[in-house]
Amino acid sequence: MNLPKFNAQGQQFHAELKKRIQSYFQESGQKMTGNWKLYSKAILLILAMIAVYTHLIFFTPTTWLAVVECLVLGGLTASIGFNIMHDGMHGSFSSKKWANELAGLTLNFLGANNFMWRSKHNIIHHTYTNIEGVDDDLEARPLLRLCESQPRLLIHSVQHWYFWAAYSLLYIWWIFFTDYKKYFLGRIGDFKLQPMKWSEHLSFWGFKLIHAGIFIAIPITFLGWEAWLVGFLIYGLFTGLVLSIVFQLAHTVEETSFPEPLPGKQVMEHEWAIHQLMTTANFATRNRFISWWVGGLNFQIEHHLFPRISHIHYPAISEIIRKACADFDIPYLEHPRMRLAIVSHVRHLKSLSR
Repeated sequence: MNLPKFNAQGQQFHAELKKRIQSYFQESGQKMTGNWKLYSKAILLILAMIAVYTHLIFFTPTTWLAVVECLVLGGLTASIGFNIMHDGMHGSFSSKKWANELAGLTLNFLGANNFMWRSKHNIIHHTYTNIEGVDDDLEARPLLRLCESQPRLLIHSVQHWYFWAAYSLLYIWWIFFTDYKKYFLGRIGDFKLQPMKWSEHLSFWGFKLIHAGIFIAIPITFLGWEAWLVGFLIYGLFTGLVLSIVFQLAHTVEETSFPEPLPGKQVMEHEWAIHQLMTTANFATRNRFISWWVGGLNFQIEHHLFPRISHIHYPAISEIIRKACADFDIPYLEHPRMRLAIVSHVRHLKSLSR
């Protein structure tokens, strides 16, 4: 695949930004990775998920409570992905390599695969954000059209009405289809995957079986096939909706850009850091609950510029990045409330429906 390159000239902004962030950590004496706040949250989320799962499967609550617990289980699954897996896969959960790998393995227990995620998210999405044809996060066809360079189908004329249903399919589609598609094709879109080691093949199939045992075989054994199916659909669809909406609010809103290489070249107009600021937006950064629950992914600008810094530091470094953007006259995209980001996303989808 002929991947685009970023403008290598005049990278003063990125250099200055890194200098300021490094100075902050040196002066504050903090590590860039997680601390006791992150570790205690990780333990709380995992224990809460085990408790809800145990009560739901082995103590069979009444129907209304079972539905509520399925929704809570979905929210906890998404939150573990946001807070533990995400930091672990970026190497920011801990300064210890083994701790990051352990945190990243939570993704495998929840049905997905860390090798596929690392390739899709860390390598492709974080490098080529919002570049159509490369960034696989923009690939939701045929159900959705997420940028102007994608072909418009008749179904897209009402995509701003049904996108909620489409997003809810993400988790189930991911763990039961797209992981296997990437595995057997050996690529993500046109991006060829690195050859997997034998241990990575073993991990892929071993954890898929473990997940099937925990989330399919055991519930069917104790609850029956029909109760499991209804419960799993409620759980899986809500998980998918939460995961989708958090990531979409960061990149597919009215204000973000979808840059293309310069005509006749495979070079982007701007340097990488400015590209990230053009294609990424924050939302609800002053809402402490949202920041806690989504693992700081509402501070998406900070995450994209410094993915190896733990999300617990994002509120502090956001002020530094905001100031640097003002000094260099570079836009810093942000929606003060989550509902405003959702409105912007809906307007973006509606504009692409025409």
